[in-house]
Amino acid sequence: MSIKAFLIGELEVREFALGPAVTNAYLVGDPESKLAVVIDPAWNGELINAEAVRQGWRIHQIWLTHAHFDHFGGAGAISDAAPSAIPVALHADDHSLWRMGGGASAFGITDFDSGPEPTVYLEHGMKLSLGTHEFEVRHTPGHSPGHVILTYQQGGAVFCGDLIFRGSVGRTDLPGGDMQTLLSSIQQEVLTLPDEAQLLVGHGPATSVGVERRTNPFLSGI
Repeated sequence: MSIKAFLIGELEVREFALGPAVTNAYLVGDPESKLAVVIDPAWNGELINAEAVRQGWRIHQIWLTHAHFDHFGGAGAISDAAPSAIPVALHADDHSLWRMGGGASAFGITDFDSGPEPTVYLEHGMKLSLGTHEFEVRHTPGHSPGHVILTYQQGGAVFCGDLIFRGSVGRTDLPGGDMQTLLSSIQQEVLTLPDEAQLLVGHGPATSVGVERRTNPFLSGI
């Protein structure tokens, strides 16, 4: 398995593609404080933990863009390896989905470990901190009721979960999904960002607001 390493502003990112849905998980480290967060620990949490140890980072929070199983299947292993409890953050509108195992059983996965229950409830406009760096929560329903994106203005990057992809958008055929709501979320919370803002997505390669504004066929009518 390869790990992509890159910078967003002053923060260091390690990107993993993990699990049955090849979901992007992001380990984001602050080299100054040596603290790290995991955004959508998709699967194989032990691999994410091992990379944090290699970098000398301490994982202190887990942030979930939404509660589909392939975005938090590694949370349990990350929590189990920690010397103390690691808070998990999720929007309240997706908590019931989390309690159902994120829909894992519908995909034939019966031994799914949900990990620690979310105790931090994300809200639109809420600020999350990693050292001195700040992320803003934006509620973006449509793929799931409680889907959020996390914008890091200092680094010109957005962690998008399954809201938008390169040349595509998140599926809306799962319970709680709605295409019009999803497109409205993209219009209000993504297309209002600068063209150069980098979109770090839940599946596939990264893209940018400008590229999607110009070329994404799903966005041509909005």
